Amino acid sequence: MSDKDTRLTLRIRSELKKELESVAAAEGRSVAQICDALLQGGLITYRKEGTRYFRRFLARRTEDSQKH
Repeated sequence: MSDKDTRLTLRIRSELKKELESVAAAEGRSVAQICDALLQGGLITYRKEGTRYFRRFLARRTEDSQKH
């Protein structure tokens, strides 16, 4: 893996942050390492599936939000 040479700042829901922190604790990693791995995994899947990946993911999010 190459050296990290830039910063990405974004706002997320507090529930998502708590989940990321929980995963990081369970894995013995930092939140930054977990986010990096999840982003890399998402990009790999996106390269394979293209826009279908987003349509499937966004449809699932819509279903979940309608349940609450």
